[in-house]
Amino acid sequence: MASNEEHYTLPRPEFDAPVKVLIVVAPYYKQIAEQLVKGAVAEIEAVGGFHEVIEVPGALEVPTAIGIAERMSSFDAYVALGCVIRGETTHYDTVCNDSSRGLTLLGLQGLCIGNGILTVETYDQAAVRAEADGQNKGGGAAAAALHLLALARRWGSSRKGVGFVPSRDEYKVAGDSTGNDIA
Repeated sequence: MASNEEHYTLPRPEFDAPVKVLIVVAPYYKQIAEQLVKGAVAEIEAVGGFHEVIEVPGALEVPTAIGIAERMSSFDAYVALGCVIRGETTHYDTVCNDSSRGLTLLGLQGLCIGNGILTVETYDQAAVRAEADGQNKGGGAAAAALHLLALARRWGSSRKGVGFVPSRDEYKVAGDSTGNDIA
């Protein structure tokens, strides 16, 4: 069982400038979400960071909320939290795969994201993993985001923009021989 194994944990990163982290949580399983957030907040506060917590309806909305926040705000890093428990249909697979894929794509674009969306078979498995005084997967997701942020700050300045970036060239309308624009 994984809970009995010993795992190496990187030393907590240190920052010269304050960090601002957005925690995006899908509180479908409220008690699980509360424990994940508790662990994430403690990890962010341990490095002297500022955090904001927002809620979204479900795990599928977490990557979208992070993408919107990246375009429209000034967060340094993001923590994605939630829980998906296998049910009787294949919806579980869709939610697990697509939320993870969305976060991965954002990360590959340069966002510093810690993925703490639990994907489990039972509620009891989720409770064990979420417990802030136990496996603390929320704290682990925050630590991952902070470690990525430390690397980003080490290697250069942050870049804004997620996805399509329109050309900076002005739009030019063709005109007819009289100089009037053609509609």
